[in-house]
Amino acid sequence: MPSWKNIRGDFPALDQRVNGKPLVYLDNAATTQKPRAVIEALTHFYERDNANVHRGLHALSMRATDDFEGARARVAKFINAAAPEEIVFTRGTTESINLVAASWGGANLGPGDAILITEMEHHSNLVPWQLLAKRTGATLRYLPVTGDESLLDLAQLDRLLTPDVKIFAFTHISNTLGVVNPVADLCARAKKAGIVTVVDAAQSIGHMPVDVRAIGCDFLAFSGHKMAGVTGIGALYGRRALLDAMPPWQGGGGMISNVDFFESRWKPSPERFEAGTPNFADAVALGAACDYLDALGRAEIQRHDSGLARQAYEKLGALPGIRLLGPRGERGGLVSFAFPDVHAHDVVTFADQDGIALRGGHHCNQPLMKKLGLTGTTRASFYAYNTAEEIDLLVASLQRTVKFFRG
Repeated sequence: MPSWKNIRGDFPALDQRVNGKPLVYLDNAATTQKPRAVIEALTHFYERDNANVHRGLHALSMRATDDFEGARARVAKFINAAAPEEIVFTRGTTESINLVAASWGGANLGPGDAILITEMEHHSNLVPWQLLAKRTGATLRYLPVTGDESLLDLAQLDRLLTPDVKIFAFTHISNTLGVVNPVADLCARAKKAGIVTVVDAAQSIGHMPVDVRAIGCDFLAFSGHKMAGVTGIGALYGRRALLDAMPPWQGGGGMISNVDFFESRWKPSPERFEAGTPNFADAVALGAACDYLDALGRAEIQRHDSGLARQAYEKLGALPGIRLLGPRGERGGLVSFAFPDVHAHDVVTFADQDGIALRGGHHCNQPLMKKLGLTGTTRASFYAYNTAEEIDLLVASLQRTVKFFRG
């Protein structure tokens, strides 16, 4: 069992004061801080192995290629993919979902087809499907959520899994609600109907074990910066048979086997989807993040983060007039809340004066906010380096904020 208080020392950015107070970083759903092991891996690569990968015959290029492809194998192991070839490096969750929508969706959807997503989706798992529907003439449909707990209305699912639905995309953990969706069950029900599945794992990848074969998904997308990695790198997992049948999304160097003046032929996946110079240094850092999280133990991280979220839910619930979103019991490592008479941006600004980093706004969930009758919420999101004492500091800060606005 990790010593959670000692873990804070692994993250250099946390060793600072904000407005004279020790930093309390509760904005982990937006991005996590980076451990020294990840920073050092990136620095070591740039200091020793930096060269363009693939096709280079000199020592540095061959070392860089080994590092890059080793990171691919490490990510495949991290999510239990069947082979490294099922991992496509992207800039993150958003680019991964856009890749599936453009390549698989463009090749397989047309007028009369339907795309199913849920009402709790982040814009990254909503807007690409809107664009695809407009391009192809397909119809976009939604699995509803219910009440302030906003669990999926699974009683509606069989009715919505109709023969015209070709793809079903949904989040693993809601970035606003903290709802942990039953992704394996959703994938199994969709598979039974012959429907391809896409899982947005941005909020789960660094907080719990993620096993693509146990989940049974066709595609899964995530970002490195939400799992103690650096920005600008993420991955798309895709079943090999699907990836091999998909056309390229972008063209350029690295993804071709042969180019003539009027025709080109493509490499197999994953290189087919990695046109241009890949983000090899950040991929190496992503592999280091996988090592770091596995050393802590992802099941232990899940217990820690969800435990903090449940404590926060209960303690925040004692504040007068507060509206809490998401389930009361088991949840992901975040809590989203609103006051009827204090704007979320004011809450965040006042908390910052106490050295506490929160996030306020619609959290890229505008349709969900409209359904809930809100313009936005304040969100506190937790990670391995957060503590129960920080929840008490948050509650005390919110008490002062509410007192100020209510006189």
